Amino acid sequence: MSERIFIGVAWPYANGPLHLGQIAGAYLPADIFARYHRTKGNEVLMVSGSDQHGTPVTLRAEKEGKSPEEVVSRYHQGFLDSWGKLGISFDLFTTTGTQNHAKVVHDLFLTLLDKGYLYKDKMALPYCPDCRRFLPDRYVEGTCPYCHWSEARGDQCDECGKPLNPVDLIDLRCGICRGSPEIRDSEHFFLRLSAFSAQLESWVKEQSHWRQNVLNFTLRYLTDGLRDRAITRDINWGVSVPVPAFDEKRIYVWFEAVVGYLSASKEWAESCGDGERWRRFWEGEVKSYYFIGKDNIIFHTVVWPAMLLGYGGLNLPCDVPANEFLTLRGKQLSTSRNWAVWLPDYLERYPPDPLRYQLSINMPETSDTDFSWREFVRRNNDELVATCGNLVHRVLTLAYRNFDGCVPPAGDVDAASKALLSKAEATLQTVDSLLHGCHFREAMREAMSLAQEANRYLDTKAPWKTIKGDRDSAATTISTVLGVICCLKTVLYPFLPFSSEKLHRLLGYEGSVEEGGWTFSVPPAGQRLASPEPLFAKVDDKVIDEENNRLEESVLSVG
Repeated sequence: MSERIFIGVAWPYANGPLHLGQIAGAYLPADIFARYHRTKGNEVLMVSGSDQHGTPVTLRAEKEGKSPEEVVSRYHQGFLDSWGKLGISFDLFTTTGTQNHAKVVHDLFLTLLDKGYLYKDKMALPYCPDCRRFLPDRYVEGTCPYCHWSEARGDQCDECGKPLNPVDLIDLRCGICRGSPEIRDSEHFFLRLSAFSAQLESWVKEQSHWRQNVLNFTLRYLTDGLRDRAITRDINWGVSVPVPAFDEKRIYVWFEAVVGYLSASKEWAESCGDGERWRRFWEGEVKSYYFIGKDNIIFHTVVWPAMLLGYGGLNLPCDVPANEFLTLRGKQLSTSRNWAVWLPDYLERYPPDPLRYQLSINMPETSDTDFSWREFVRRNNDELVATCGNLVHRVLTLAYRNFDGCVPPAGDVDAASKALLSKAEATLQTVDSLLHGCHFREAMREAMSLAQEANRYLDTKAPWKTIKGDRDSAATTISTVLGVICCLKTVLYPFLPFSSEKLHRLLGYEGSVEEGGWTFSVPPAGQRLASPEPLFAKVDDKVIDEENNRLEESVLSVG
């Protein structure tokens, strides 16, 4: 029976181009998961959008001397271009700047207010006398009181992951003028997060299928005790507060952005011509998955569930498969610090699937993993080209040249051939199970293991030799490997969609891999094959130095 799957993906700040850390952390695993479920025949909705109200956007705008709207427009379009080129298959990628989003945020705000889960209170906030303004959290820097990292921000410490309030910081400073802020009182709305402590702790303890790091981190946070959090700020960029006397304030981005999952679903439903269709992915028998980086765990395992519980009638997350960080030379990638391999730069020079492969086989699911151009070149040349691409090209060329461009008829299938086809069937089932459980790295390794086994079988059988004296035996060997390749195009499709679709066509199939379903069979004898073409191309070793030099030049240009 088919399932309904909702996939919410982290909303990137529209303050710079996408980098590989963001792709490995949230967007690639989400796309793999969505493609897998669509191939299984499940009903999928995957949404996200540009977060245009975060203070990183206003910081970028001030730095460039432009309006926030100009900054958002440029980077949002860049995101859309990158998704298309990399093959990230959103059903909707929108922004937090739509009227629809503001309407949904207001509805949630007013409902929580009406139910008593929001209240007004004064809070101490940093005020910069030199800049003559209250400072939004990201405009405040200082030392984390928990891990003592000196570059923590007023909303969160990126080093230890702890959410913060600006006044928690030690030796706080203004991120604009570097001066020392004063602490002044300001009235704001607070989310009564503490009211959900017992309910959330009971719910979280039931989520035994969550990744251990996500579960442990969330339980530690709950054990420390939930504190109510302010959900408005003294800023003029963002979604308005829908009550009197708050005209000069805006809804805080952490509250507003998570509502984007719901507002995007409603926008998608309207675009489909059925304004109520969003309910299929928020009510009843549906599983909701949220793909994020580890720095956003608490907002998706505690804060957003509390908001949903307070609002009522909507499903809580089924899973939050947060990834650890992708690092570069051991350091976290960062837009603000200009330390990154930028996705648009990569896509200008190289095809998408080698990157998707590198980030999948090395995905930071349980610990931080490091990206290097040396490893990228090695995996492309030694694994994609030499293992998978070589297998496909050898077999398709043999069939095309020796059997009139068609799939040869299989004769008597010996034990070795049966064993290989059995392994292919087992791989299909194993990868199915692993992807269903969000174990992407292991699933990719299982798929590549099948390709390695098929290469060993092919080398042992050597049909390029046996065809001279035993054409039937060679035909059986080729037919068997073509069956394995059919399995590979299915299990690799979620990871390598461009190459898998190309292979689908080379094997003589019409339509798409997705339409074929999560299954495989040996292509029928006589099926016409396309003229063989390489699936992957080798990357010259000189790329390693070229790309490393580009990184150094980028850092120097900022310094």
